Amino acid sequence: MSDTELQELVDFIAHPNPQVRLGAIEGAVPYSLSHPSIFKAENLRHIRNLKVLVRDHPRIAKSALTILVNLTGDQDVLKVVATDDEFLGLILEKIVTADESNADLIAMLLANLSKWDGMKGILDKKQKAPEALNSNDLVMNQLLDLFVKGMDGTYNKNANFDYLAYVFADLAKHTEVQKHFVERQEYDDEIPLTKIKVFTEHKSHTRRKGVASTLKNVAFEISSHPSFLDEDAMNILPYLLLPIAGNEEYDDDDMLDMLPDLQLLPPDKQRDPDPEIVLTHVETLTILTTTRSGRDLMRQVKVYPLIRETHMHVNHDGVKDACERLVNVLMRDEAEDEGADDDDNELVEV
Repeated sequence: MSDTELQELVDFIAHPNPQVRLGAIEGAVPYSLSHPSIFKAENLRHIRNLKVLVRDHPRIAKSALTILVNLTGDQDVLKVVATDDEFLGLILEKIVTADESNADLIAMLLANLSKWDGMKGILDKKQKAPEALNSNDLVMNQLLDLFVKGMDGTYNKNANFDYLAYVFADLAKHTEVQKHFVERQEYDDEIPLTKIKVFTEHKSHTRRKGVASTLKNVAFEISSHPSFLDEDAMNILPYLLLPIAGNEEYDDDDMLDMLPDLQLLPPDKQRDPDPEIVLTHVETLTILTTTRSGRDLMRQVKVYPLIRETHMHVNHDGVKDACERLVNVLMRDEAEDEGADDDDNELVEV
């Protein structure tokens, strides 16, 4: 198809006749990958049309959302979509609707939009939550509850909401969002991070990867490290160690000191097959050695032997380097005097 013909096809996505719109937009989807510049013509007129079409018939909306997902990797398109508060309100309202057929596409689009710095403002957004979601009016809490209750089609038969993990990961780069993740919420008396930590060994690669990155980014909130590591608070450590544990055997003395979750693992236990996820967890552990109490706890529960085996069995340069950095921290001699304690000092570089 020539550029002229393609431009004519894209022009038809805004046709008054719904059948013409449907045919045009479904035909245009592949070109959002192969010829994305076509959609940026005339000062992004087609992008504005696509945002309107998200309100259209579900089949038309599906194609519009797919094209927007494909195009929002472009900074110009990302800006015009992510800064449209009305459009953002629309898709946030739609994603929590239990019968929304395009919920997973909306989650994918939100994952792209969350790369825009201004999206941290989602923390202040409110909307009425569907009764079935059993959440409060903060959109951020609704997305977290949706992620938990909606997995495997249990809230919406058309969606699993896995891509919300990437939304959380990008938003958690911002200090305000980090603080939200570690603050107990009144409506359900839970700490948000504890809702998602359980997915570090989920069958969905997308879920595992996004949650791993979220945990790492929130860990930069150093003042919360005591709560991170407290068994009666967030208790994150087992959820970082289990994904990187294989079926290796350890000395009895080491095994007895390990966290209960790490003891007597089944012979078929496998560490996460994605070395990038393993790398993320090792980096998070390194961030948690920022404080003396964090380092002491990891020594006490024998994190070193597990990291040693991870270094030995994962053939990935990044993982090996990260393991070596963590081991260097755990094996070093601590200063005798309190003045050398860095509980409130600079972050360990990862």
